[in-house]
Amino acid sequence: MSKKVLVIMGGFSSEREVSLVSGRGIVEALRSEGYTVFEHDLTDAAELVETIKREKIDVVFNALHGNWGEDGEIQGLLDMLQIPYTHSGLKASAVGMDKHLTKLVCESINIKTPCGEKKTYGQFCNEGTKVVMPYVIKPVCDGSSVGVYIIRKNDDLKQVSFDDDVEILIEKYIEGQELTVAVLKDKALTVTEMRPRQGFYDYNAKYSDGVTEHIIPAQIPQKAFDEALLSAEKLHKTLGCKTVSRCDFRYNAQDGVVLLEINTAPGMTPLSLVPEQYKYCGGTYSELCKILVEDAACRKI
Repeated sequence: MSKKVLVIMGGFSSEREVSLVSGRGIVEALRSEGYTVFEHDLTDAAELVETIKREKIDVVFNALHGNWGEDGEIQGLLDMLQIPYTHSGLKASAVGMDKHLTKLVCESINIKTPCGEKKTYGQFCNEGTKVVMPYVIKPVCDGSSVGVYIIRKNDDLKQVSFDDDVEILIEKYIEGQELTVAVLKDKALTVTEMRPRQGFYDYNAKYSDGVTEHIIPAQIPQKAFDEALLSAEKLHKTLGCKTVSRCDFRYNAQDGVVLLEINTAPGMTPLSLVPEQYKYCGGTYSELCKILVEDAACRKI
């Protein structure tokens, strides 16, 4: 009898629409692999619990993106329900979603990150920053480059908008090539360069077809290529990530390889980078989805 898999998608975050695209692709892929698949747009936690009980679900495939899906919230609920789920557990998810905590972990294992500081947006408006322009402003906890601003001159600050109590990072802007590395079962796959046709690799560039060119493998010096692979593996293992993660970097000759963030539940849309790297290494999208299901687990009581 095939496993019953519940694919949860949608959710409450700013990345809801991307999550729905990921979820639909995953549903189709898992059905092609012979699983009994249910899909669930998560808008009510009590309804999710009821669905899991009613359908006697064996595994939850977490296709949520952003807050509630990647930050440990859904992981904690599924741990309590003792339902195996895909991707990382509560601790790795919570730390990975918090860009400031991730920076502190990186410092402890000698992975370079941009210099910067954390403040609330209200503090930033009142006190300014010690970071010299150009710099980047981004929320401490969000994904897919949502709410990221590049500040090159004072006029650029007019576009920045957060609630006063939102925690933000102000970091040195690292010029250079935008890179990403997927790690699958503790092994880095390859390095991809994302080359936006205009601007930077923001939300639109990530999820709009034809806006960004993906160069795989990335055209960078071998030493930098190897460092990106090693850094992604090291952070994946240090955080205790499960099955798959993706690390994003910037590279230039002066700064070297600089980590921007880790994604503990990376996107699974047709344009997403982890499926692309897995395909480059000889696999298929449906095989990748199957690996995630078969490796699913929850915290043991």
